[in-house]
Amino acid sequence: MRIRSIQSWRRLARLLHAVILLGLPFLKIKGQSALRFDISELRLYFFGTILWMDEFFIVLVATLFLTFLIVFITVVFGRIWCGWLCPQTIISDLTGFVDKAYRKGFSYKITSYGATFIISVIIGASLIWYFVSPYEFFGRLMAWQLGKVIWGFWIVLTVILFLNFALIRRRFCATVCPYARAQSVLFDNKTLIIAFDKRRQDECMDCRACVQVCPVGIDIRKGASIACITCAECVDKCGEIFSRKGRKGLINYFFGEPGTEGRIIRQNAVITGMLTILSFLFLIYLTGIRKGLDITIMPDYDFKPRLTEKNELINSFIVSIENRKKEDERIVIKTIDLKVVPDTIQVKAGELKKTRVLVIGKGDRDHVTLSFIPETGNAQISKEITFIKP
Repeated sequence: MRIRSIQSWRRLARLLHAVILLGLPFLKIKGQSALRFDISELRLYFFGTILWMDEFFIVLVATLFLTFLIVFITVVFGRIWCGWLCPQTIISDLTGFVDKAYRKGFSYKITSYGATFIISVIIGASLIWYFVSPYEFFGRLMAWQLGKVIWGFWIVLTVILFLNFALIRRRFCATVCPYARAQSVLFDNKTLIIAFDKRRQDECMDCRACVQVCPVGIDIRKGASIACITCAECVDKCGEIFSRKGRKGLINYFFGEPGTEGRIIRQNAVITGMLTILSFLFLIYLTGIRKGLDITIMPDYDFKPRLTEKNELINSFIVSIENRKKEDERIVIKTIDLKVVPDTIQVKAGELKKTRVLVIGKGDRDHVTLSFIPETGNAQISKEITFIKP
């Protein structure tokens, strides 16, 4: 492997992560945020799809799928997340100047902590953008009308992030992070790790370069450590030194301990992989049977049943229609031998509309079926109502 190539890939991963984290809230699909949970409307906007609150079982299944996926990746590839994708690691790398502040003068410390504070302000705002559109956020900010709630969350997030990246930093990974603790259960003797090849330990020059570049200060030569985030700094440094002698470094990625036969396909990996696939298929199934329209009918207690001069019975109902589709919908209401007023309802895309509907006719039946027929050609929805006599 070419020297420093691992860190080059990690820098690219950090850049892509930063672009996605900060840029995704600005991305719009069909006029709405690509990914945002609207607290006021209780809706999740997910890449052109709107999930309503009563559909959040889909989000729970998606969370289950992601959990199994993370477990599978951890069983096979170890702490790849920690070293390559975890925001704590990435931002700690981007604010590496803070680590040097302890050895520098007062002006450098002020500058580094000031830069960390600005980064914390930006990241704190970006987290809010996943709940409040950044376009709305900046508009209200310019008008000084963010409101106490948004201001409060922004200040609290900024303070927490600043204290974290100014004081805790890598110690979070080694002491606080629950994911690091869970790995003692998830790892097996074939999981991908960074390790020192003890078969060649006689070649080690004890230069301690691997220890000096380690961001969490461990000595990988002493064996696996819960604090290791697999950043591969030691791999590159050892490889750089040994490349001068035309030899491969003593530290590298291994499936299990060096010298053992590593296999990706094994019992733990197969079990977690199957659970991941099954949960994904279940998620696809739930998404596929998701209805574009949800219709609920409730009695209208403000309008009592009554008879007309023609001896016709009038019942009033409140029809609630959720249009979960991406286009407006015009719905025709029909029933047999009865009159419905109004007989059409126009519902905009993403709208929840409640309408009073009168059903008029002879009161010789206890139950009546209303058919809601979308003009877009989708399957009609039938609802049974109870005809109440005065």
